[in-house]
Amino acid sequence: MTLNKIGDFLELDFGRLFAWMGRGRMLAFGLALVGAVAGGLYGVFGTPKFTVATDIMIDPASLQVVSDDLFQQPGQGDAALLTAASKLRVLTSGNVLLRVVDELDLVTDAEFYDPRPGFSLSALIPFGGDKAAPDPRLAALAALGRKVSTKADEKSFVATLLVSSEAAPKSVRIAETIVAAFQEELALAESASASRAGEALNQRLDELKADVKEAEERVEAYKRANNLSSSAGELMSNQTLAQLNAQVAEAQSRVIAAQSAYDELVAAGDSASTADTQASAALTSIRARISDVRAQLDSQSTIYGPRHPTIVKLNAELAVAQSELADEIDRVVTAARVTLDEATSGLRALTARADSLKTSVFSDNEALVALRELERDALSKTTIYEAFLSRAKQVAEREQIDTTNVRVISPAVPPSDRSWPPKTLILLAAGAVAGFALGMLIAVVLGIWRDLRGPSRPRRSTASVAT
Repeated sequence: MTLNKIGDFLELDFGRLFAWMGRGRMLAFGLALVGAVAGGLYGVFGTPKFTVATDIMIDPASLQVVSDDLFQQPGQGDAALLTAASKLRVLTSGNVLLRVVDELDLVTDAEFYDPRPGFSLSALIPFGGDKAAPDPRLAALAALGRKVSTKADEKSFVATLLVSSEAAPKSVRIAETIVAAFQEELALAESASASRAGEALNQRLDELKADVKEAEERVEAYKRANNLSSSAGELMSNQTLAQLNAQVAEAQSRVIAAQSAYDELVAAGDSASTADTQASAALTSIRARISDVRAQLDSQSTIYGPRHPTIVKLNAELAVAQSELADEIDRVVTAARVTLDEATSGLRALTARADSLKTSVFSDNEALVALRELERDALSKTTIYEAFLSRAKQVAEREQIDTTNVRVISPAVPPSDRSWPPKTLILLAAGAVAGFALGMLIAVVLGIWRDLRGPSRPRRSTASVAT
């Protein structure tokens, strides 16, 4: 092989190329026949693969069961896309596929795990006898992962799950199990997150409960130390003082009324008036009798003289009635004076008691300032504790609710034909074309080899077509 031969090769023309291909046409036809036969045999005896598709609607926003849900709803745009993409990634995650392996017992399926040593990876490695045998579950998981894929629609939240296996019913069953495991995994993830939040809240609840108890004990201890008692949120001393003030006002009213009645009786004396008449029913009766006697006396005086027994009798009756009237007036005035004295005494007693209670109220009000500060601290801690307690109960119930918004919009159905290998006719044509092309390539390579090893050819004219 010399530089001249290489130059001859570089000046190769199409005539020479067609000569090489014509010399190897029998080989090309033979390889085309072999390729066609091989393609046909592969189409007939090759392991078929059936692929099923399941369309799944993966809404990034979960179902809103409560107004203040534990999980924040994704926003618009990129946040929603990332949430949907994350959920789609879970569809083919190890947790989901491992659930499928265990539920369908794929470790017993030769398509996913062949326990024969001749087909294991360790048998292909020299001195592999010292290596541990592969885990059947992990081997089946790896095989299942190669047969599962997803495809997302860029303009919607719809994703397609593609599952392939050697049998159409098996592909459908695997696809359905993957979707069910996917929904369970999403629900389990939410439940686990809610459980962790609930545990954290419960741990904090113990501390908050202790703080509330300590704050309330401080309030009660301060009340005992300062002798503060309250009812309906108000100190008893204040309530007592308010009641005493009301009683003092009533006592003053009674004193004024008694003084007015007494003064009126004293001013009236023996004269007949509406006030003193109303003061005693006996006065009314006596005055009525006096009026009646005087009327009789006036009527009889026109008939009889002053010494007549009738006139004398009427005068005696009038004197007795007037004496009784004076005695009753004295009694009424005395009773009014007693009533006035009693009202005045009661007023003085109530006033003294109210004055003495004011000092205690003032000291209690000063202590009430510090008490209110303690009560505000206890109230704030109680409010926080009740809010955490309510939230903990809500989270505990939230664990039992599945809010994952995932729906199958196109379930997997058995395919009408296998997805691999292609149809036998296509394989026959492809094998024949590939064999013929291989034969032509071998013929060209052999022609080049022979020309390079043979004698140099004379230089051709410029009319020759060089390649």
